[in-house]
Amino acid sequence: MPRFNRIVCPVDFSDYSRRALHHAVAIARWHGAHVLALHVHQLATPAFAAAPALAAESFQVIRLSDSEREQLDTSLRDWVAAEAAPGVSVETAVEEEFNVPETIVSYAARVGADLITLATHGRSGFRKFVLGSVAEKVLRTSPCAVLVVPPHAPDAVPRAPVAYQRIVSPVDFTKPSPHSLDIAASLADESGGRLTAVHIFEMPAELSDLPTPDLTEYRAMGFERARRCLKKMTGSVQPSCGIDELLLAGKPAREILRLADEQQADLIVMGVQGRGAIERMLFGSVTQRVVRQAACPVLTVPAAE
Repeated sequence: MPRFNRIVCPVDFSDYSRRALHHAVAIARWHGAHVLALHVHQLATPAFAAAPALAAESFQVIRLSDSEREQLDTSLRDWVAAEAAPGVSVETAVEEEFNVPETIVSYAARVGADLITLATHGRSGFRKFVLGSVAEKVLRTSPCAVLVVPPHAPDAVPRAPVAYQRIVSPVDFTKPSPHSLDIAASLADESGGRLTAVHIFEMPAELSDLPTPDLTEYRAMGFERARRCLKKMTGSVQPSCGIDELLLAGKPAREILRLADEQQADLIVMGVQGRGAIERMLFGSVTQRVVRQAACPVLTVPAAE
């Protein structure tokens, strides 16, 4: 049974990251895990140093002084202590780097984490489109599972083990899907909850001009193939809690979010498929759209090695 033993939780002292830490601590109580609360202080250079005309040696990184570093360490320990729970081991760490998402991922790899729990601030618009968010950049590159706690997700109670009773696990039959469904089934078993495995059948846009009889036949064949694949996949996990199989048609992200709302899901568990940099930047992915708009935490799982 997959378990989480070391959980890295990036914090920035915001209420968003406070709620992410609540989930990390609650999961740690559930799995007997160790939590590492990480604050990344983003390094900067003076504004004038960015002028192209200046020589390279004029660039000077602004680092924390010894006293500032000590004060930040103390503030982080105090902030985390107020949110921790008896019996849960929570360690704190401060890193100073330019690239915050890269530092989070590399730190998690260095300490052997099997889960990163972090919040998204839910920004939207042009800034998010161009720059993305720390959460999404971690999501793209993390080799371990990532639990994203969106702004509107219910808070966890850190002093009680979290139990996800209603879990939705979308599968698309790509490499990450079996592993994500296996983890979803294990979590549902542990909580005594219920799991819904769902596949969204989306008609290719280029087929929209087909004659109606051909289109109907293609849709029927596609549904039948998806039904067989879903049955085979769910048969391989067989959770004792039971599993519901569901086939839907439409846009995957929209249907996943609609189903999660209808079932009042406590958790969405889905695999992460690798994508090219340009495709990610311009179009995003189903996973990223779900993470941005979900009303409950989303656990993203990379393909098993």
